Amino acid sequence: MNYALSASTRSQLDLYMAHQASLNGLPVTGLAKNFAVDPAVQQRLENAMKNSTELTQKINIIGVTDQEGEKVLIDTTGPIARTNSSSDGTKRRNPITPYDLAARRYRCEQVNYDTYISYAQLDAWNAHPDFATRISKQIALQIALDRIMIGFNGTNHALVSDFAANPRLQDVNTGWIEHIRKQAAARVMKGVTLATRDMGNKVIAKGDYANPDALVQDARSSLLDEWYKDAPDLVVLLSRNLFNSLRLPFINAMSTTNPNTELMAGQLIVASHLIGGLPTYFAPFFP
Repeated sequence: MNYALSASTRSQLDLYMAHQASLNGLPVTGLAKNFAVDPAVQQRLENAMKNSTELTQKINIIGVTDQEGEKVLIDTTGPIARTNSSSDGTKRRNPITPYDLAARRYRCEQVNYDTYISYAQLDAWNAHPDFATRISKQIALQIALDRIMIGFNGTNHALVSDFAANPRLQDVNTGWIEHIRKQAAARVMKGVTLATRDMGNKVIAKGDYANPDALVQDARSSLLDEWYKDAPDLVVLLSRNLFNSLRLPFINAMSTTNPNTELMAGQLIVASHLIGGLPTYFAPFFP
């Protein structure tokens, strides 16, 4: 069925297309062809995406010109302070490189964010003069959410992704967690188990760790370099569902029949949102 835009929607659409063409230095007819987005426009979209969620605001996002190359950011290797007070030149002061120069390359893969808006939807949005801005914000937000989903769940980059088989975008690109597994295996704990508790907070099956606080404390002590163990920005990243399932036995165990000390301890644990002494950060799509 053919659908004709209303006159007012057509007018707004023409203005929108003229604006997009102007931003990229093109005639309006040029929008119908393939073209490279102006870097300034691309950066504005990148900034809009980054600022659309709390998590992406905390993540380094660095644009590069080469598809493949050496890592962009560098890490410190530890202390660089030394002493050498000799003034006769007999003992040379030897500088120390403070950077971790271990080989680790990046590779950018093409990921498409193709969207469309039907004429009927455009007409429905016609009542809102800022509909183009609203749509752009929603697209930027969804791009950010998609990147988070890929970051936590991506395992590989397929030439043609299969959303039906990989609803968490596992085959769109390699995610952050997968990069850690492959490139920093020494920082990964495998096969650990937590004690299982019933809804009355009684242990019904023992695990490697009695509670998540012990697991976090051990991971912090054994997996991090010494100079990162007490970093002020350390957090425990997990899903809200996992946090709730870990704390639910404590909540259920709270009652007037419990001794006051146990009741108060349980209330403090639940209210603090701390695990292993670190603040928790709830991330969407975290496995």
